[in-house]
Amino acid sequence: GLPETVRGLTDCLDAAGNTTAAIGKGFAIGSAALVSLALFGAFTVRANVTTVDILNPWVFTGLLFGAMMPYAFAAWTMKSVGQAANDMVKECLAQFPKIMGPEKMAPDYERCIRISTEASLREMLAPGALVILSPLVAGMGFGKNCCAGLLSGSLVSSVQLAISMSNTGGAWDNSKKYISAGGLGKEYVKGSEAHKNSVTGDTVGDPLKDTSGPALNIVMKLTAIISLVFGTAIAEYSNAEGGPFWA
Repeated sequence: GLPETVRGLTDCLDAAGNTTAAIGKGFAIGSAALVSLALFGAFTVRANVTTVDILNPWVFTGLLFGAMMPYAFAAWTMKSVGQAANDMVKECLAQFPKIMGPEKMAPDYERCIRISTEASLREMLAPGALVILSPLVAGMGFGKNCCAGLLSGSLVSSVQLAISMSNTGGAWDNSKKYISAGGLGKEYVKGSEAHKNSVTGDTVGDPLKDTSGPALNIVMKLTAIISLVFGTAIAEYSNAEGGPFWA
């Protein structure tokens, strides 16, 4: 019903929205980093951690694991988005022939909603367990110094990854709109190889900026909160030097 010019105007608005959203997410990431830093300071007081020495082997072990944890979390959430979308596509392919065919079946919206909801709950079990259990395993299994290293690595790595994902996803989304509008020339509009590649980038960019990037704010804060709540127990499961009680 609407003229073709409307699509061009809405694409411009969408591109502007992606840019402002990336700026807003930057403020949210900075806020999460400061909150995590404050919670980390509270943890060091409760667990009686006076220094975080990177030359200490247990601190360095926690630092390495903490730096890798956001990447595993982001990979799991990205994979979950793909699996949930695949399940939805299969359901739509199963319903469309019956809706358009002689059966004239009514669309089963409830089943589609159930697929999305169940996938969102099921797929967050592993990433959630990673974030919640990591500081407990590090602190009670390998001492308060290891837990302090884990929090430091997780904070620094999450900030960098969250900023990268939020901006990259928005840039890939906007690049697709730019190519579709003929920004690279008339020969690179819809149907060209450049446009097909930009669609692939947008398919990856959407979960980057809307799922994994914002979720890393929770990784930063939740690991620090768990460590603070169980700070006394973590200190009790550490030896006098801050290492594991069994060492």
